[in-house]
Amino acid sequence: MKWIWKTLKVIGIIILCIVVLLTTIGVIISEDLPKGKEGAKADELAKQILKELNYDAYKNTKVISWTFAGMHSYEWHKDKNYVLVNSGDEVVRLNLKDYDSSQIISPKVIDDNIRQQLIQRAIKNFNNDSFWLIAPYKLMDDEVERRIVTMEGEEALLITYTSGGSTPGDSYLWIVDENYRPKAFKMWVSIIPIGGVTAKWKDWVKTQSDMILSKEKTIFGLPISITNLETSN
Repeated sequence: MKWIWKTLKVIGIIILCIVVLLTTIGVIISEDLPKGKEGAKADELAKQILKELNYDAYKNTKVISWTFAGMHSYEWHKDKNYVLVNSGDEVVRLNLKDYDSSQIISPKVIDDNIRQQLIQRAIKNFNNDSFWLIAPYKLMDDEVERRIVTMEGEEALLITYTSGGSTPGDSYLWIVDENYRPKAFKMWVSIIPIGGVTAKWKDWVKTQSDMILSKEKTIFGLPISITNLETSN
C-alpha cells in the first residue's frame, strides 16, 4: 500500500507544479485592459466598420442559419424573434422575447426542472455562438461602451458590454485593416483568465442577403469554423 500512496503523492506534486507553471505563464503573458477614450472618434470608427460589413443588409436579413464549430446548429428568425437551437438530441425553439415561452421540440420532457435546464443551455449556446458570428454588427448597440485605443500607431476599437448576453462586462479590442474590415480582436472576458488573448477573424464572405460574415476564427492557432451558413430576406 505504501507504494500506492507514494505514487499518488508524486502525481499530486506533478499536477500542482503544472498548475503553478500554467498560472505563472498566464500572469506573465496576460495584458492589462487598455483604457482608451470614449467619444465621437470611437463612434465614427464603429460606424466605418458597420459600413464595410453592410449593416443595412444585416438589419434587413430575416433568417440566419449556421452550424458553429460542428457542434450546434441554428435557424434564427430575426424578424419573428425566435431561434431553433439544435444540439445533438436537443432541439429548442427559443423565444428571444420571452424565454419562458420557449418550446422543447426534442426530447419530449414533462419535468419542469429538465425543461428549464434545456432552455438555459440553449440560451447560453445561442448567446455564445451567435456572438462569434455577428459580433461586429453589435458595435453601436445601446448596451455597448466604445473607446478608441492607439495600438502600434493604429487606431483600434475597444468594446465593453455593460449588459445583455451571458457575460456582461466583457471587453474586446477590435483590430481592423485599411478598409475597416475586422482582422482580429483581443479579449478580456470572464471565462478566460488571461487578458488580451487574440482571436483572428478570417474567411469573410458575402451571404445571400448581402451580409458580410467571417466563416473562420482562430484562437491559439486552433480554428473555429462556421459552416452551413445561409441568410435570407
